[in-house]
Amino acid sequence: MQETIELEKALEQRRNGALIIDVRTPAEFAESTIPGAMNVPIFSNEERVQIGTLFKQKGKMAARKLGVEIVAPKIPALLERIEDFRCGHSGPVIVFCWRGGMRSLAMTSFMNLAGIPARQLLGGHKGFRRKVLDFFEQQEWPPIFVLRGLTGVGKTRILDRLQQMDYPVIDLEGLANHRGSAFGALGLEPQPSQKQFDALLWDRLSQLQDSPYLVTEGESLHIGRLMVPKSFHQAMQIQTSVWIKASLDIRTRIILEDYPALDQLREQFERPINALKERLGNKLVGEFLELLNSGQWDKLVRELMVRYYDPLYMHTLPERRIEIELDTMASVTEKVAVALDKLIEDKDDLS
Repeated sequence: MQETIELEKALEQRRNGALIIDVRTPAEFAESTIPGAMNVPIFSNEERVQIGTLFKQKGKMAARKLGVEIVAPKIPALLERIEDFRCGHSGPVIVFCWRGGMRSLAMTSFMNLAGIPARQLLGGHKGFRRKVLDFFEQQEWPPIFVLRGLTGVGKTRILDRLQQMDYPVIDLEGLANHRGSAFGALGLEPQPSQKQFDALLWDRLSQLQDSPYLVTEGESLHIGRLMVPKSFHQAMQIQTSVWIKASLDIRTRIILEDYPALDQLREQFERPINALKERLGNKLVGEFLELLNSGQWDKLVRELMVRYYDPLYMHTLPERRIEIELDTMASVTEKVAVALDKLIEDKDDLS
């Protein structure tokens, strides 16, 4: 009898160290997968197209026969790759494809025949995607405390330090691989797909499911081309915020440190600066471009903050806030931690 496993049981085993194998094509895997899964594709992108075309032209049996002909020579290499991934994992390997169909069935059979304990995930990635969507539609959120402030006050750095102190931090910009501004993608790898961002956020929230509260950074609904799930974003607007203040000098220094190798990124800055013309006009954008082309980074950053970012983001100044001045990153983190502890204590007193 073919060994199968339900999604909830599979996710529990994943948390306990089980190896998850995604046998879909590299293109499918790149679009979205179960966080932590390893890709061992049965078919290449091109082979899957070839099989799909044959299915439409000649039917299921012809497509299956071609699939067997393609996969058969690969079986030893596929099993060897999975064996390499098994190091450090425990329990049966969990295998999935798109809907829990032939691809994961075949790989699970190969593995069990070879003496590698394996289970086929019922429902496949489609079932996992449905779970993620249902989670964001139905979840009741704990209090979410948000760090806010003008550009360059080091909110992400403070979050990193808080996470090291075991605060339940959700780093939305880290998950989205974007700094959350007009220039937020520069110098970074491409963002994940929306599906994968949702999965990564679900995964982090699942890790913190027993926490009575969460801490994150203020973001708009969109981070680059990705959208924060609306229910989570709405929950971010409810609690008292922590507003970080810093001088223009400190903010400029932090921005310059966050964008290393600026001269190498010079050409990449031109497009987002030009995109500001509709809001700021040709004359001011022309001044920005002159500063860019002459390498006057310090002045360019200051002008962008004073003329663009600060007027744009001052509207995010919440009425209910605790204001904290940044002097050093260590001391401001301690002050934020004290403020969060007080907010949590007050919340507990009211419950």
